Amino acid sequence: MLFIKILVLILLIVSILFAFIFFNLYNFLAKNSPIIADVDVLVVEGWLPDYAIEAAMKEFQVGNYKKIITIGSNLPRGSHLSNYKTFASLAGATLVTLGLDPEKLLIVSTSYVPECRTQNAANGLKDHLANTDNSIQSINVFTLGPHARRTWLVFRKVFPPQTQVGIIAAEPFGYDPERWWQTSEGVRTVVGEFIAYLYQKVSL
Repeated sequence: MLFIKILVLILLIVSILFAFIFFNLYNFLAKNSPIIADVDVLVVEGWLPDYAIEAAMKEFQVGNYKKIITIGSNLPRGSHLSNYKTFASLAGATLVTLGLDPEKLLIVSTSYVPECRTQNAANGLKDHLANTDNSIQSINVFTLGPHARRTWLVFRKVFPPQTQVGIIAAEPFGYDPERWWQTSEGVRTVVGEFIAYLYQKVSL
C-alpha cells in the first residue's frame, strides 16, 4: 500500500509539473526582455509577416534608436518575380514604404543555409558591424512570438559580452497565444519552437 501511495503521489507531481510547463510554454518561449535606455539599434528579422514589420516600425518610432537593421537570407520562392532577393531587403523596403527614413536603415543580407538560419543571420550581422561600425554596443532584436527565446539565446552567444542584447516578441495573429494548443498552427509553432530551442541550447 505504501508503494502504491508513493507511486500515485509521484504521478500527481509529474502531472502537475507537466500541466504547468504546458500552459506556460508560450510565455516561456515568447520572451520579452528589451533594453530600455540608450539602445543603439533595432534589429528586425526579415522573415517576419507584414503585421510584425509594422509593429517593428512602431517600436522604432517610440524607441530612442539610432538606426534599424534588417537581417535575413535569400527568399525561398518568388525571388525571380521580385526586386528583393533576400528577406533582409524585402523587410527593409517594407519599412521604407511604411515611412522609415532610408538614411536610418541598414540591410544586412546573408546567404541561405538549410539549418541554423537565425545563427547564420546573427553571425552575418556581427561580422558586418565588426567591419563597418564598432560603435554599436547595444541592440534590441525584434522577432515573432515563441521564436524569441531561441533568437535571444543565439544573439547573446554570437555577440561579444560587451554588446548588450535585448529581445522583443511581437504577438502572432494566426492563433491565440493563451490557447495555442487549440489550433494546428499554434501547436506546430509552439512545439516546434520548443524543440528547436532545446536543440539550439545543447548545440551552442
